[in-house]
Amino acid sequence: MRAARAIAAVELKRFLRDRSNIFFVFIFPLLLVLVLGAQFGGGGGAGSVSVSGADSALRTAATSALRANGVTVTVASTDAVRERVARGQTDVGLFISPAAATAYDGGEDVTLEVVPGSQQGTQATLQRVRTAVAGLAAERGQLAALAAAGIPEAPARAALTGARDSMTPPSLAVVDVNQISQELSGLGKFDLGAAGETLLFVFLASLTGSATLIQTRRLGVMARTLSAPVSAGQAMIGQATGRFAIAMFQGAYIMVATAVLFQVSWGNIWLSLLVLATFSAVAAGAAMLIGSLLDNEAAASGVGIGLGLVLAALGGCMLPLDFFPATLRTIAHITPHAWAYDAFAQIQRHDASLVDIAPQLAVLVAMAVATLTLGTLALRRSMARAL
Repeated sequence: MRAARAIAAVELKRFLRDRSNIFFVFIFPLLLVLVLGAQFGGGGGAGSVSVSGADSALRTAATSALRANGVTVTVASTDAVRERVARGQTDVGLFISPAAATAYDGGEDVTLEVVPGSQQGTQATLQRVRTAVAGLAAERGQLAALAAAGIPEAPARAALTGARDSMTPPSLAVVDVNQISQELSGLGKFDLGAAGETLLFVFLASLTGSATLIQTRRLGVMARTLSAPVSAGQAMIGQATGRFAIAMFQGAYIMVATAVLFQVSWGNIWLSLLVLATFSAVAAGAAMLIGSLLDNEAAASGVGIGLGLVLAALGGCMLPLDFFPATLRTIAHITPHAWAYDAFAQIQRHDASLVDIAPQLAVLVAMAVATLTLGTLALRRSMARAL
């Protein structure tokens, strides 16, 4: 098997040395994950607020109230807060002027400037800001009422704190009966898009890489390989393993990069890698089939991109499969993408075990066997065809 491994290593090196892959393999997939996360991703918590203003009692009280409500709060300068809101790095910008801080200290009316962003969870975060500010206003009103009754501020504040601690706050449970909302609840902002984009680019990288197989045949590399002490079977295995290595490299890179940069949770990593491996085997077989049936590199790249995009769109890699109508979702399962998508969904959202995803894996393995067998047979026949 040393010869097969050597052939596979050469194919992977050729793939990585292609400079056009620097963008399409390493950068473009992460950009699409970012775009899908912004479009379909959840809020990922109670939101984030950036607060601007000098250190004051009002700023301290506002940040404490927001954090108590689960909001992520950062303090920055006025320009920095506006930039964070404009770039979508925070949901809401809260600006506390010196006049507002002075008015708060004096028990007077306070006016705050709030700038909402354009993210999906902005309105919910904005409501949390309003609730926190309203709570501060209510507390100030209570202190003012107690002061008017002749109670000093310190005992009055202590009494209010004790009363607040002794109370059981009312609870509100919101039950969403929407099936899609229930299915996607608990997902991180970028979790939904990461799996789909991984499948999309694994298949694209494999199919577009089929052009190198045509070059191997055209330049006589395969013929020279067979003239060495390498059997035809070893050569076929090496080519299949090379395409499999390309697919696995692309998928593993996206999984690691999204986990590090976007905190995407892949669930049980070993099961996720198993799904990726079976899907990569399907992609490798499809790449061998295209590279063996076609004799023109440009045509192979065009067919690979077109077929890869069509299958990805139908398989739920561009629009999440959860948003498909029932009939279209059934049709989508003619693609390996849909089966791999379902397996990833079970692992990410439901902590699935190997038994839970066994049906999806069985279908992917069957597809892999079929495509690899057809690809190998087509490659054997193509060796006798002049280019």
